[in-house]
Amino acid sequence: MDASEVSSLHTSMRKYGIPGVLEPVDPRNRAGVWRVVDPVDRRDITVDVLARVAAADRHRPTRGFVISG
Repeated sequence: MDASEVSSLHTSMRKYGIPGVLEPVDPRNRAGVWRVVDPVDRRDITVDVLARVAAADRHRPTRGFVISG
């Protein structure tokens, strides 16, 4: 993921309670590629977090009415 996607992912992670720390792969290039690392053991969990956010977005509850015709 690149720097333009970080803010959106961070918002979704907090909204759904998904833990992780967002950081640039190369600390000297904050506009480059970013990843998500486990806050405890610092391993890369980007793929897992992206999958969890996508699943949460697909299954979030919606409100509405069904009106039969």
